Amino acid sequence: MAKGRAESKDKSGIEALSPFELKDELIKAAGGGAAERPANFSMLNAGRGNPNFLATIPRHGFWQLGAFAMRESERSFSYMPEGVGGFPQRAGIVERFDQFLRENKGQPGIDFIGGAVSYVRDQLGLSAGDFLYEMCEGILACNYPVPDRMLKLSEIIVGQYLRREMIGKHPFVGEFDVFAVEGGTAAMTYIFNTMRENFLIKAGDTIALGMPIFTPYIEIPELNDYQLNVVHLNATVENNWQYSKKELDKLRDPKIKAFFLVNPSNPPSVKISDESLEYIAEIVKERPDLILLTDDVYGTFADNFVSLFALAPKNTILVYSYSKYFGATGWRLGTIATHQDNVLDAAIAKLPKDEKKILHERYKSITTEPDKLKFIDRLVADSRTVALNHTAGLSTPQQVQMVLFSLFSLMDTPDAYKNALKRLIRSRKRALFEEMGIAYDESDPNQVDYYSIIDMEYYGEKLYGREFVDWLLKQTQPNELLFRLASDARVVLLPGKGFGTAHPSGRVSLANLNEADYRKIGRAVRKLTAEYVERYNAATGKKLDPNAVKK
Repeated sequence: MAKGRAESKDKSGIEALSPFELKDELIKAAGGGAAERPANFSMLNAGRGNPNFLATIPRHGFWQLGAFAMRESERSFSYMPEGVGGFPQRAGIVERFDQFLRENKGQPGIDFIGGAVSYVRDQLGLSAGDFLYEMCEGILACNYPVPDRMLKLSEIIVGQYLRREMIGKHPFVGEFDVFAVEGGTAAMTYIFNTMRENFLIKAGDTIALGMPIFTPYIEIPELNDYQLNVVHLNATVENNWQYSKKELDKLRDPKIKAFFLVNPSNPPSVKISDESLEYIAEIVKERPDLILLTDDVYGTFADNFVSLFALAPKNTILVYSYSKYFGATGWRLGTIATHQDNVLDAAIAKLPKDEKKILHERYKSITTEPDKLKFIDRLVADSRTVALNHTAGLSTPQQVQMVLFSLFSLMDTPDAYKNALKRLIRSRKRALFEEMGIAYDESDPNQVDYYSIIDMEYYGEKLYGREFVDWLLKQTQPNELLFRLASDARVVLLPGKGFGTAHPSGRVSLANLNEADYRKIGRAVRKLTAEYVERYNAATGKKLDPNAVKK
């Protein structure tokens, strides 16, 4: 019955769905879409990457800072009993904040915001008063975001966070600009759009994608808005999800205008090796016009992470989201960073006169020198269709929380929070693989483990041989195994194929369930695999052990 159900769904074209839309069908197959469910109903949805952990200290700090800001606001118009407040006052704000800390000593978040102000003053060399005023005005949301790209001190602090987490100890020459956006997905939307509007990519152009990759990077170039040709650079499970030099050499083709990648990868959750990063940087020296975009949302879960932005800063657009590391998907906090001397601005400056004229007309309403407008500021303008540029910018309370997350990390010099998260997700992966009967290999320093790929072809061959895998692929329809897991075991995974994996596979998020749940998922996968092994034995007369264990 389950097999027929899966086949009918595939025949109806369901295999064309994005994995995130297919997830809803898998949830239905698991009974999760039923209007009435038994009281003991239990579904294990490892399909989404939303973590079940979050950073509490900077959130406590946000609420305490909000309480202080409200006190500041209520100092004005206090004669009016109708609940009218005013803007905070810059004069004396540091002294009033110190008094607030004393009055609330011992409350959650108080030590953190006190330490944050001290860090901003003593370590970053910024004015404590200016910082407190920006944070109070920002958390009260009583003014437009000014500057629109990002609040002044907020950009400096977030920039320091990006330096620590994305660049680390790697030498970096020059400065970079930051645009605060509504999460990594908004960053993708803005970047594709502004590159098109500024003739950096045109219909029929060729870009490269590092595969597998977050599905929208596959889908956006195909849209009628862009109509781009795509070259795939394939990282494979056989190569520990690294790109071979042969694959990276595809970037030498001058037809390729840009290379987009997610690092660490989604869904394999493996960071690009140092050797590969250096190899890409060498290619960039030969191709100084190549545009790179690196989406590094999972970099903060890696050991000793260094972004491609550090090695090829002038060619690279850095996208980073706070959503996963801080458990803040609902906040929609992301950044776009570009070096102040970059190939995007250089390419725009070299455009033909007719295209420059079009862009001059596009941006002339927001600046007296539209031809000199930087790419990152064009992103800001285009995010509000240029005409609404005066209301551009991420909401100021969002920027305040982003700043507090950044300071929380900067102040955590022993990386206690980061190490706790690493232990958490790696313990979950170990539990999953133990129950699947596959040894968890911890020797690869590039593993990040936010997600894991259960590659049925790869692991099936390791456990049972190539003949079994060939038989299995012939006997099963696309996504049948995922629907069987959903309907039989109420386990929901995402299809790896939707992210561009070479083999049939399922993506398991290691962030959104508890360790016992991953043991259940591992047992369900093993039970389903054993069933197919027994069917194979019956059909072929072989005697494979359905409970084989891979050492």
